[in-house]
Amino acid sequence: MTVPVEETRRVLLLGGTGEARRLAAALADDPRYDVISSLAGRTADPDLPPGRTRIGGFGGPDGLAAWLREEGIDAVVDATHPFAALMTESAVVAAGRTGIPLLVLRRPGWTQGPGDDWRRVPSLEAAAADLPGERVFLTTGRKNLAAFAGDARRWFLVRSVDPPEPPLPPRMETVLGRGPFTIEEELALMREHAIDTLVTKDSGSAMTSAKLTAARTLGVPVVMVDRPPAPRGVPIAATVEEAVSWLAHEG
Repeated sequence: MTVPVEETRRVLLLGGTGEARRLAAALADDPRYDVISSLAGRTADPDLPPGRTRIGGFGGPDGLAAWLREEGIDAVVDATHPFAALMTESAVVAAGRTGIPLLVLRRPGWTQGPGDDWRRVPSLEAAAADLPGERVFLTTGRKNLAAFAGDARRWFLVRSVDPPEPPLPPRMETVLGRGPFTIEEELALMREHAIDTLVTKDSGSAMTSAKLTAARTLGVPVVMVDRPPAPRGVPIAATVEEAVSWLAHEG
């Protein structure tokens, strides 16, 4: 009796996050899947996941839909950053046009705890319009500083993997580094620069939460930018394990 061989399914993994790298690693040795990880290419030296990788955009939803058809993709997992709203929107539209199953992998956002002083705002512009301090630690990414460029009064500490892009605040110092950072490192950095306000986006990653613990320890208020809403009508996984299960049973 001949046992049928299960057909290998091609998966496009829209990446750039720790969850995307862990999912790529979890599927790398599974013969059921042929995974292609896609990175936007916004950092000069990205942390590449295991397996096949492509770097660069698709040209919007039309370009992505065409690429999915040309490559014979069977399922798409959007594991991009929670604030990569345009890429997620393109994935939803392209998957709808092609009929290819789509899963959004989104880690939960952060939850305020005892001792935290958080001020939630809907956007970076709202954060810049009502900053409570004078020496501000910006951890919003190198492409998200335009909202603060007109603030000549405050001093800003900006941390990013690559040098930030203009327009920039006139009074600013840049620290280049790739996390994760320890609580001790965050405490030392914030003390060294006498930080009195932290601005961050609700990425929800445990790998970048040490700054929140440091802010709580130092009594520094946090301006927390809310993430865009998740797309409607699309299955959402909160963990890599849930994504693996979806690919096995539903994707």
